[in-house]
Amino acid sequence: MKVGKLLHTRYRLNDLERSVKFYREVLGLEEVRRHKSPRGSELVFLKAPGSEELIELCSFPSSGPVQVQPDLTHLAFEVESLEAFGKHLAAHGLKYSDGPTLRENGGGFAFIDAPEGYEIELIQPGKKPGTGGY
Repeated sequence: MKVGKLLHTRYRLNDLERSVKFYREVLGLEEVRRHKSPRGSELVFLKAPGSEELIELCSFPSSGPVQVQPDLTHLAFEVESLEAFGKHLAAHGLKYSDGPTLRENGGGFAFIDAPEGYEIELIQPGKKPGTGGY
């Protein structure tokens, strides 16, 4: 027996609305639904264009404050152009925390930090035929 498709990834947060605003306004994710769980967690589910998997943002203050460990986990999203996305970040008063790092095939990657300290990787696919990947 094996599992089926990946449904969602959860990130627990201290300030739910601040993070929802970041994921919606800066990354362009769509809020799919929100509700309170039976145990009292406030949950917001977001979806990236072109993806089926959801990101669950969770606030559960009674379990204590969230302290995100550096380099523990990250989400990775594809962007058409790291240069253009860098300008988009600047319009929001943000900048890359690392990179961009570009490769010979035209691909590359960069990182930004979400409000709670979770890292977001942005990947520009390679454009040269036959070189594959980023």
